[in-house]
Amino acid sequence: MNIKALFSILSILFLTFPALSQEKNYHKTDFSKEEFANRRAKIFDAIGNQSIAVIQGSGGIPGVSVFRQSNSFYYLTGVESPHAFLLLNGKNRRSTLYLPHRDEGMENNQGKVLSAEDADLVKDLTGIDNVKGIEFLSRDLSGSGLIRPLAPALYTEFSPVESGNDSRDELLAKQIMAASDPWDGAASREAQFIQKIESRFPQFEIKDLTPILDGMRLIKSKREIEIIREATQIAGMGIIEAMKATKAGVFEYQLGAVAKYVFTLHGAMGDSYPAIIGGGTNAYMGHYFHKTDKLVDGDLVLMDYAPDYKYYSSDVTRIWPVNGKFTDEQRALYEFIVEYRDALFRYIKPGVTSNEVLDQAAADMKKYLEGKTFLKPSHLKAVQEGIKFRGHFQHPVGMIVHDVGRVHGVKLQPGMIFTIDPMIWLREERLYIRIEDVALVTENGVENMSAFVPTTIEEVEKTIAEKGMIEERPAMNLPLNK
Repeated sequence: MNIKALFSILSILFLTFPALSQEKNYHKTDFSKEEFANRRAKIFDAIGNQSIAVIQGSGGIPGVSVFRQSNSFYYLTGVESPHAFLLLNGKNRRSTLYLPHRDEGMENNQGKVLSAEDADLVKDLTGIDNVKGIEFLSRDLSGSGLIRPLAPALYTEFSPVESGNDSRDELLAKQIMAASDPWDGAASREAQFIQKIESRFPQFEIKDLTPILDGMRLIKSKREIEIIREATQIAGMGIIEAMKATKAGVFEYQLGAVAKYVFTLHGAMGDSYPAIIGGGTNAYMGHYFHKTDKLVDGDLVLMDYAPDYKYYSSDVTRIWPVNGKFTDEQRALYEFIVEYRDALFRYIKPGVTSNEVLDQAAADMKKYLEGKTFLKPSHLKAVQEGIKFRGHFQHPVGMIVHDVGRVHGVKLQPGMIFTIDPMIWLREERLYIRIEDVALVTENGVENMSAFVPTTIEEVEKTIAEKGMIEERPAMNLPLNK
């Protein structure tokens, strides 16, 4: 073979391989099809052989916004096509995926999207038994047992489905606001779906699939744990870089920019939730999202931020001094918080409840306070109130930052992931001090997944002293042509 012919072949290969790699963007491989099949099998086990379940995916989005599948639909299929439906028939334990037909115009603009025309490919990628166009869903519902009563029960989600970075508590609040607005009053997408099923197929007894899915999502698989650990590491690295970038005069939003760069650098899809970055009294507002103020020498700055990574989240918080050194007042309060964090982690293990953990940690903290002095009576009062507070044991973490499922009032199990978030309020000074870590219940105890993020006073002060990104490449003064 001559050199010219070899060069021609290599040129073709180099031109072909990028195209092939780009064409694979239509389906992620973060989870195996076997894991999705196991999840669907648990649904079959839960609903029984006289029921069916229907799950609707996220609808389309306008313009050039990036589509994100609903968490529930992704959890059961891994498919990211908009306007998709999943039917799980408990009578024969078979799954059918309903997809829109190919939109060549959209694909020419955005790339390939799995459609009804890709039935064999979709079945191979997902392990789904059948793939059809969405126009077949009504026919298959009528054929699922309506002809010969008794009709099967039909399970679908009643609670609002997460399809962005809003957790269910926030989505419910949004629904309440819409319902109370006389110019809005629109029912939720889930409620509209249920109404359509009831109007078209009144024979079905509609049941809520939400508790079943919540219970499944509460206990994380080995692969889910790996991804949440990666998300936590990315969150922690972002906070570490923000610490290094901190100095008086830096804007709160600039710390967020540094962290977001780290998130994007490591493959995050975006933010898991809007960054909470508050200097001084701004931190007193638990969900301060404005981030418009300059950091002030002598203040503390609080940062609570995590990425949206492979459809999973994390939730890490640290607080540190703007000038790099804790004052004696700040040191005493901060050390109390760190000690409380460690006390809570001491008692987390399978078989115990959150109340037992809180009770034992509170007892330890009462002993910790013996002989301790604080520079102000209000500070002593704040830590004493902190011991009584029951919110230090916080919420599950998973596909959303305030993930579904219960960690309070139940015995802890291996595979549960939640946050430990000790906090105190100094109301007279409008100060709020807390740190937050991600706890994984293991077979024998607990793992602090965010333990690598600087926590001790020595670690924090050493990190702040390091040179940060903003020093390496500071923001330019605007306008540039001035």
